[in-house]
This record gives sequence, C-alpha cells and structure tokens, in this order.
Amino acid sequence: MRTRLLPLLILLLAGVLLALGFPLAASIAAAQQQRLVVDRIDDTARFASLAQYVTARPFDPGAGNDERLGTLRDELLRYEDVYDIRVGIFYRDSRAMAVAPVDWAVPEQGEGRRAFQEALAGRRSHDPGQVWPFEHRRLTVASPVIRDGDVVAVVVTDSPTGRLRSRILHSWLLLAAGETAAMLLAVAAAFRLTGWVLRPVRTLDTATHGIATGRMNSRVAVDSGPPELRLLARSFNEMADHVEEVLEQQRAFVADASHQLRNPLAALLLRIDLLALDLPEGHEEVASVRAEGKRLARVLDDLLDLALAEHAPADLQLTDIAELVTDRVGAWSPVADRGQVALTYSGPSATTGWADPVALSSALDAVVDNALKFTPGGADVSVSVSVDGDTVGITVADRGPGLTEEELARIGDRFWRSSRHQNVAGSGLGLSISRALLAAGGATLSYTHNTPSGLRAVIRVPRDRGERIPVT
Repeated sequence: MRTRLLPLLILLLAGVLLALGFPLAASIAAAQQQRLVVDRIDDTARFASLAQYVTARPFDPGAGNDERLGTLRDELLRYEDVYDIRVGIFYRDSRAMAVAPVDWAVPEQGEGRRAFQEALAGRRSHDPGQVWPFEHRRLTVASPVIRDGDVVAVVVTDSPTGRLRSRILHSWLLLAAGETAAMLLAVAAAFRLTGWVLRPVRTLDTATHGIATGRMNSRVAVDSGPPELRLLARSFNEMADHVEEVLEQQRAFVADASHQLRNPLAALLLRIDLLALDLPEGHEEVASVRAEGKRLARVLDDLLDLALAEHAPADLQLTDIAELVTDRVGAWSPVADRGQVALTYSGPSATTGWADPVALSSALDAVVDNALKFTPGGADVSVSVSVDGDTVGITVADRGPGLTEEELARIGDRFWRSSRHQNVAGSGLGLSISRALLAAGGATLSYTHNTPSGLRAVIRVPRDRGERIPVT
C-alpha cells in the first residue's frame, strides 16, 4: 500500500509546488523587469527635461539653440558610453535631434516603433513585453518631450537585457532550490506520515496472517496510528477473541463428545459380541454391524486426536530430520512388504530442522500410511529428504491412481474422501490431523501430482527456530 500511497502524495505535493512556482517565477521576472523599466523611464524623463530647453518652439528646433544642443548631445554620448544604452531624441517626423551612437535611428518596426508611437500620443512606456532568460533581445522605453502642451519630440532608450536576464535566471535558480528543499521536506514528511498511517495496517496484516496460520493468540496494539485505525484494531482484537473462544468451544465439544461416546460405543460393541455367541458362525449382519461399530470407534478416536492436535502447543526441538524419516521408513517397511510395495528412502544421512519430533513422526506416519494404502502391489513408494534454502523438505511419492485437480484442492479437508476410494478403510481425518500437528510447529503439508501417476506429499520444516513457512 505504501508504494501506491507515497507516489500519490508526492505527485500531489509536486503539483502544488509547481502550481505555486510558475506564477511566482513569472512574478519575479516581471518585478525585475519593472525595476529596469522604472530606471529607464527616469532617464528618459531627465533627457526630456533637457530637450525642452533645446526646442525654442515646436517644429523649430535649431533657432539659437546650438550650444544647448551640443551640451545635450555630449550628455547622451556620455550616457551611452557609461551604460551601453542607446539613446536618442527624435522629432515627430523621426528626424534625430541628438542620438548616441550617432548612427542610430528610430526602428522602423517592432517594439521600438510601438514605444515611439505611444510617446507621440503623449504616453510613456509602461508595459513593454516581458523579457525571459532564454530570449536575446533589447528593451525599448520612450517618453514624450512636451512643450506648451504639445509633444514636440520623443526620447527613446534601447537597453541590452543581459544583466536583466541574468538576475531573473538567478532568482529562478534560488526559487527552484527553495522548491526542491520544500519538496524534499515534503517527501520526508510523506514518508513519516505514510509510515505512521500504515504501521497499524502492517501490524493488522501480520496478526491476520498469524490467525490464518493457526496462531490464535495474535493481537494488535491499539495505541498507535490514526483514530480510525485504532478503532479498527480494537474491533479486530474483539473479533479475534470471539473467534478464539468459538474455536476453543468447538475443540472442547469435539473432544468431550468423542470421549463421552466411546464408552457407550464400547458397551454396544460388547453386547454385539455377546449376541453373536447365540447366532451361527459367520453371520453376515452381525459381521457388518461389528465392522461399522469398529469404524465408528476409529472416527471417534481420530476426532479426539484432531481436537488434541489443534489445541496442544508444539514442543519444538532441533531434530535430525533425516534420522527421524529413516526410522519411520524402517517402521513401515514390514507393512510395505506385506502389500508387496517397495518402500525406499533417499537423501542425506543427517540434516537438522526445528520440529516437534512426536508431531512430525505422527504426520509422517499418516502420509506414508496413506501412500501405502493406494499403491498397488509391485509398485514403489519413495521417501526423500532435501534441503531447500531455509527449509527441509520431506517428499513421499506413491504410484497410486492419484487425484484430479478438483480432488487435489480438497485433500486434507475433514471427513473428505474421494468418491473413487470409498472402499479403502479410513475416516477422512488422518491428513487433517497431520496438517494440524505440523502447523502447530510452523511446518506445512502440501500435495501435487506425481509423474507419471500417483500423489506427491511434501512436508516442509523450518531450519531456523521460530520461522514459519508460508502456506502455498
């Protein structure tokens, strides 16, 4: 969830910063240019005041004003030399009164011509086009020379924009650095925020997985995270308490019912045996009733074993898995010989893992017994041990008829047996008991098809203490 939530927060923060940054960058550029425009307007206003003394009358520029005109031209030349800004005073018909440099003239088109036309209309330049750092152009500002209420000439300045563009770019870099720093702080805050929000979710996920894998005492702390998640944690704990209580009641009921039914069933079987003494030898109905009674007794025993397996804690020990498997293969070899099935072992002579030896032996007995039941005479059942990373695998492969995909998904369910194998003795609880015994110690039991036929059961035991193998 963090990988989805964090990019979304970062994207939103970046959008906000960009939405604020672009207008701010444009405002900074406009402010920098406005300062330059104000300076040029002040310069043109000063030159316009000097030009008023040169023009004796409108449209009569040179009458007795040669000395003043020379002074004005010298002033413009010094200005151009010091500031590298072209400046000129032009009559209404664009003739030059005084210019610096001497060969400069009013532009015939573009922004310079527009500023000149505005000044002729009596307006100073106030809104020249914005200069951007990536544009290499000049800035033109014009002011009218007014005498007796009429515009008699226009002062025009044509400034280079290199320094202006440099200042704008410098300001933009500072802005970008500030936004980058703000973005980094926002990302760090987003990391902490998502961690604070998702920590209870991760804890809840861990506790849920623990309950799903049989650790019914898993609970969630309710003192961290947003109030909504704290409420969810409390609700989860209440639900887990209720589920644990219901399961405990169920286990107690199964155990008590199995135990209480065994005595009446034993008495019933005894009476059946007594009645059989008065009937002819080999009476079919009596034999059938006796067989069903014994089958019911086995079911009750398996139910009691299942209830105990689900309730009893595992006694984990560092166990030599290879030695335990070899011992169980030897114990089942006489049974395999009676059925003319070859029971073989392959694997290392010694390898260790953390398991409950009694529970693992019982589970392995159930799996091997199941394999021998369904393997025809003349075939083989192979038992192997292998080390795979952090687990030790015990594989029992038979050559029986195997199961379909649908049956494979149901194997291990309580009381489930394939409709094709109803004639084989069993209660349908053996593999369920095996799975419960293994789960208590962090081990797993899974099934796959065996090639070319049969079933492959795989028990995986963790090599490290406290490690739990994900159920696949």
